[in-house]
Amino acid sequence: MYYYLHMKNWLLLILSLPTANATVRMRVWRALKAVGCAVLRDGVYLLPQREPLRALLEQQADEVSAAGGTAYVLSFDTEDAGQQRRFAGMFDRSEDYAKWMSELTALDGRLATDELTALQRAFKALQRNFEALSAVDYLPGAARQQAAQALAELKTRLAALCSPGEPQAAAGQIATLARAAYQGRRWATRQRPWIDRLASAWLIRRFIDPQAGFLWLADPQACPADALGFDFDGAAFTHVGHQVTFEVLQASFGLQQDAALQHLGKIVHYLDVGGMPVAEAPGIEAIVRGIAQRSTDDDALLAAAEKIFDDLYLAFAEQNP
Repeated sequence: MYYYLHMKNWLLLILSLPTANATVRMRVWRALKAVGCAVLRDGVYLLPQREPLRALLEQQADEVSAAGGTAYVLSFDTEDAGQQRRFAGMFDRSEDYAKWMSELTALDGRLATDELTALQRAFKALQRNFEALSAVDYLPGAARQQAAQALAELKTRLAALCSPGEPQAAAGQIATLARAAYQGRRWATRQRPWIDRLASAWLIRRFIDPQAGFLWLADPQACPADALGFDFDGAAFTHVGHQVTFEVLQASFGLQQDAALQHLGKIVHYLDVGGMPVAEAPGIEAIVRGIAQRSTDDDALLAAAEKIFDDLYLAFAEQNP
């Protein structure tokens, strides 16, 4: 049995378990450790007042009670300024961020020497660790802000290595164009295309210019005058504002009303520049990386990617009739 008294600011879990019940004790301890509880003394745990945290403490209290122990969940405030500071200090994650920053600095130093695959894998682990630390940083301050900025800057530097020449977003409106004027053309983009360029090439061939041919450029500045460039600085179609090239092509040719393309566009956006996560994105990223590794040239890579995008489009169309 547990009792919940509502006041504000802090949550307290007081529990006691029979000594013999080591399994439940360990399970509860791990759950409280994972959520970042401060330990006031054995069996007494503190958290800031948050609705999800209160639900978690109540869940642990239920488990303790079911195992024959006692547990009390209390919500309280303190009028003692010194005690308030001490409680808040128990949730200062500055040292954790400092340790994390040392890992980021070490990874940053590897950019010039390590293989891209290893760097990307290490960056994802670093990002996961930051997200886990942020999740238990209930009173965030300057340390979290500094860490988030450092992570964003490292992501930019790594992206520049992975995709040299990645376009910078341009300002301005997106004009609506007539597809009839863009038939049988040669389209050009940077070689070794990744998700935005692959998806854009698929979109061009499937919805804009069915007879499109593609030129893969080692140097975007050498794009032929008669070719329509996409996804590089100065190209006819590239990032505009917060929109990636795939989304710009959608808007340019009046394809925004297609729900399946909209869904695919969210995935491309997330994988290319980040933003709101999309459930299917990690699986699609893994598939595209796989076909990129076994494709002998960029035409073969696009041909394989087109099959993936065709299947995704059909699946999303069924979800959004």
